[in-house]
Amino acid sequence: MLKSNFNSDLKKEQKLAVLLDTYYKKHFNFYNFKRVYNLKEQLSGIDLVLTHKSSKKQFLVDEKAQLDYINEDLPTFAFELSYFKNNIEKKGWLFDTSKKTDFYSLITSIYSDEPHKYTSCKITFVNRKKLLLFLNNLELNESSLYKYCLENNSKHGKIKHPKLNHRREGYLFISSKNKAEKPINLILRLDFLIAKGIAKQLV
Repeated sequence: MLKSNFNSDLKKEQKLAVLLDTYYKKHFNFYNFKRVYNLKEQLSGIDLVLTHKSSKKQFLVDEKAQLDYINEDLPTFAFELSYFKNNIEKKGWLFDTSKKTDFYSLITSIYSDEPHKYTSCKITFVNRKKLLLFLNNLELNESSLYKYCLENNSKHGKIKHPKLNHRREGYLFISSKNKAEKPINLILRLDFLIAKGIAKQLV
């Protein structure tokens, strides 16, 4: 039986938050940031609230971390289209209209050079509205992507899409063999998103 990593991921996320806060303090000089611990708000796609110090304008941030790939530097990130819970298929977070997210904070290249501690990582901020608009302009919306997966009838693995260069831009991936949730993900290269003006890396 495939095992869900939800509880272990939660502990890792709590440990990772300590490192992330040091990055946010360094890079967001004009913003105050507050972590969100309310479960209802977290489920609505809010892990962090950034508030501009002068205008008081707020931005809602959803943190997504590659916790399955510690001490690895991956050039891509998985955007969730759908998954299974209790044998019922659920909508993934990318196209979920109930999410209030303004930005995704994508945490990659997470290194743990000391025991029980994360020591470094990369953070890429993705403008959610720009991302969805970009995908929609390519006719890569929720229904078309899901339909494409069904038509290609892939049980597990990589699915190339004609609208994306699978080496330089992205592709679809179904994880039916190694994850209990059997997610369908849109895999996008981070440098591609940055080049398109959809994302910025905190450096």
